[in-house]
Order: sequence, then C-alpha cells, then structure tokens
Amino acid sequence: MSIYAIGDIQGCLTELQTLLHQLQFDSQHDRLWFVGDLVNRGPDSLAVLRFIRALGDAAVVVLGNHDLHLLALAAGNTKHADKSNLNAVLNAPDRNELLHWLRQRPLLHHDAERQLTLIHAGLPPQWTLADARAAAFELETALRGEDYSTLLSALYGNQPDRWSPNLTGMERLRFITNCLTRLRFCTPNGRLALKEKGDLGSQTPGLIPWFQVAGRRTRHDRIIFGHWSTLGYYAGENVWAIDSGCLWGGMLTALQVEPLPLTPIQLKCNGYLVPDLN
Repeated sequence: MSIYAIGDIQGCLTELQTLLHQLQFDSQHDRLWFVGDLVNRGPDSLAVLRFIRALGDAAVVVLGNHDLHLLALAAGNTKHADKSNLNAVLNAPDRNELLHWLRQRPLLHHDAERQLTLIHAGLPPQWTLADARAAAFELETALRGEDYSTLLSALYGNQPDRWSPNLTGMERLRFITNCLTRLRFCTPNGRLALKEKGDLGSQTPGLIPWFQVAGRRTRHDRIIFGHWSTLGYYAGENVWAIDSGCLWGGMLTALQVEPLPLTPIQLKCNGYLVPDLN
C-alpha cells in the first residue's frame, strides 16, 4: 500500500487526475490524504468533490477555508460571495449529498501508527497536539450538529487573535477555525496575524511563521499542511508544507507518506489565476 498527502486542489481536477496517473494510484490498495481546499477559484470544483467523494475510504480529507466557505454560502452566509466560483456546486442536483459529505469531514487527521498529523493551515504555539485534536473535535462537533448553520453564519472575522482556554461560544470556535484553516504567521507570543499572505521574508517585521515560533508546543510532532501557496513546498521544523500553488501556475504536490521516506512528487500546473497578495 502507498499513501500520498495531496496539496490544495481548488477545483483543478485535470491536474489531480494527471498526478494520480503519474503515481499509478490504485484506489483498491492505496490511500490519499487531502490537506483541504478541494474547491473554489479553479475550473471544476463540482467534479473534484464528486471524484474525491467517490473514492470512499481510499481518501481522507481535512477541511480548508475554501471548503468552509462553500458550506457557509450554502447555509446563507453570502459574505465574500463575490470572491467565489462555486455556483456549479450550489446548483448541482446532488448538491445536498455533496455538502453533507463535506460537512462530515474532519479538521484534523492524526495517524498514530505513522506519527503524522494532517491539517489545512496551522496551529497556535500554545497548543499541544492533544489540545489541537480536542479543539478540532469541538469544531467538527459544531459543524456536524443540527445547528451548524449558526456556526457558519458567524464564521468570518479575525478576532479573537490569541488563544485562551477561557474562550467560549462562537469566539472560541472562530479562533479554532482560523488556526486550523487560515493561519500562516504569528507574533512571538502567539497572536495570530491572519492578514499576512506572502512568502517567508515578506512579512511585517516581528511576525514569524507559526511553525518557527520559539517554544511551539507541537515542535516535536510531525505535521503536514497546505494553505500557503506562496511558501510552496517546504520541509523543516518537523513540518511539511505541500500547497505549491497549482491554481496559480505552480505545482501540485503529492507527499509520499508510505513507504518512507517522506518524498515530494510534483506535477507542473498550467494555472488558472494570477496571484493577488494585496
């Protein structure tokens, strides 16, 4: 059996299928771990959802910010709707089945046997891995519950920007959401800097990539994540970043998890959009 972690797809089905052909992926024997952002901005979000859902147990998916954005739109939260390319999903005859399937996906996947954790974006330095797993479970429970539309209606916002175990209600869930699906940079004391989107070295002075904050409590845990296309493929500090910007004309990355060693395999992508970091 082979296992591959796959970077952000964002509706780029042709590139995904080409990469899987290159890997000689066999859904009967192999497994795929997707770091989220299956949808939005690319040409075929609907077909990507259908394709990955049809993989069944051969695919693990953790949710990204664009996946949550789709769920928010479907629940009536139209904030940022003008930045979306999701009408094909929202108008599809199998919309309800696809959205229900998406809403049941986790925010964090931990493989105890291989000692690897899969998330979309980042973890605040104050959390241990046990804290992160518990926080992800809180958010998953809310997202899968009968009142999930309340969560999705209040999803957007950059506050609170620092962890406290005393956070409650929507503030707590929003902080968890922002870490797991949006985080790139922090202050040295772990305050989130969610507006920073550039590569290492481009950030406002004093900000640090979340995985380089001194004393990060998950520094001994091996973490695979996506979300950061301007960073590209990165391996260091016990993290592997695998969003290498397929949508923007970069690469679609598969990180071979099994068999070892962890090895990136990449496909050059044509690109559908030009990055705008402003």
